[in-house]
Amino acid sequence: MEKLEALASITRLSDRVVRVLGQNPGKFTLQGTNTYIIGQRNPYTLLDTGEGKDEYIPHLEAALRDTTKSSNPDEPDVSDIIISHWHGDHVGGLPSVLTLLRRLWDERNVPAPFKPPRIHKFPLPGLSDDSALVSLPNTLPRDSYTAAPNNSVFHDFSDLQLFPVTGCNSPLQVLHTPGHTKDSICLHFPEEGALFTADTILGQGTAVFEDLATYIASLRKILELRSSNGQRTEYTTLYPGHGPVVTDGPKLISTYIEHRTERENQIIGVMKQPSLERQPWSTWGIVSTIYAAYPQNLWLPAANSVNQHLKKLQSEGKVRSLGGEGKDMQWELLAKL
Repeated sequence: MEKLEALASITRLSDRVVRVLGQNPGKFTLQGTNTYIIGQRNPYTLLDTGEGKDEYIPHLEAALRDTTKSSNPDEPDVSDIIISHWHGDHVGGLPSVLTLLRRLWDERNVPAPFKPPRIHKFPLPGLSDDSALVSLPNTLPRDSYTAAPNNSVFHDFSDLQLFPVTGCNSPLQVLHTPGHTKDSICLHFPEEGALFTADTILGQGTAVFEDLATYIASLRKILELRSSNGQRTEYTTLYPGHGPVVTDGPKLISTYIEHRTERENQIIGVMKQPSLERQPWSTWGIVSTIYAAYPQNLWLPAANSVNQHLKKLQSEGKVRSLGGEGKDMQWELLAKL
C-alpha cells in the first residue's frame, strides 16, 4: 500500500475551511474521515461527522472553540450539518456531534434560545437494512436538530442547489455525483476555487464505486463543471473525504478517468484474444491474465473492479453476461472493437 501522508487532527486549510480528522484511520479510511468546518464566522456549516469515535469529539470541540472565540455569542457554533453520503464513517458521528453542539451552547449561558442545526443530505430511497441511516434517526433526540418541513430528520438536497455559507460571498453548489454511492454529492465552493469531493475523489489512491458507468459520468460532470448560465467554472483545489488536499483537481480527475479507460481497454484486449478454449471468458480468467504479474492475494479485490467494468460494457452493448456470480461470472464479447 502506498505510504500515507500524516495529517494533523485539526488543520486550518484557508480563511474559510478547517479540517478535523475523524480519528478512524484504517485500510479504507486512510488517515481517517475528513470533516470540514466551513465559513468565516459562526454559525458554521459542518461537512460530515466521522463514524462516531469518542476521540473525535474533543478535536471538533477544540476546533470550534478556536474558530468561534471572537464570533457572535448569540448564534450557535453550527447552523447546518451536511452529510456527503450514507456510509457510516461519514454519518455515524451525528448523535455525538449534536450532543456536543448543545453542550457548547448551554455553556455560554446566553438568554437566547438554542437553535438546533439543520441536517442536509441527498435523498436515498430504498436503503438496505444494514445502512447506517436506517436506525440513526431513532437515536437522535427530537430537540437536537431542526426537522425538515415534512418532519423528517434530513432536509433533502437537490442537484445544483445553492447553499449559503456564513460570511462567504458565494454559496456552495450541491452536485449530485452518484457512483461511489447513489446519494454521493460533491460541493463546489467558487469563493475558493475548490470542490469538496467526499469519497468520489480521494486525496490518495483511487475511490471504490457501486456502479462504474454512473461513476464515470459523475467524474465527467465535475470535470466539465458549468455555472447556471452555462459558463465553464474553474477550480483547482479538492478537499476530499479521505487523504490530503489535492492542489490540481482537474488533473487528478482526468487521471481517474484515464485509468478506468485504460483498464476497460485491457479487458477488451484480453477478450479479443483468439484462443477458442478461453471463450467465453470468466471474470477470473480475465483477472488472472491482466494481473498475472501481481500477487494473487490482490486478484479477488481486482475481480470486483473487473466485474464493474464488464457490467458497464454490457450496458453499452459490447459484452454479454452468460451467468455466474462474482469471480465465476461468464462473459462473451459481442462486437469487434
